[in-house]
Amino acid sequence: MFGFQGGESIDTVARKKGYMKDAQHRWSFLTNFDVSTIKNEIQLRTMIMDRSSISEAQAQRDVEAWMQGKQFSI
Repeated sequence: MFGFQGGESIDTVARKKGYMKDAQHRWSFLTNFDVSTIKNEIQLRTMIMDRSSISEAQAQRDVEAWMQGKQFSI
């Protein structure tokens, strides 16, 4: 999701870096290590649910709302 796979364009890397910072701004408990290990929406949702003690349904709504309009693939 946020990790870099190699061979990505400069634009893709910049976009993912921006998303990482945006996620950390939205959920201040996310560390640089956290975001570098998150590979998909489910992992992000689970980490947010666990760290903020909210329901799975609320975490799903929050992540879906945050992801709206973002492009994570190349």
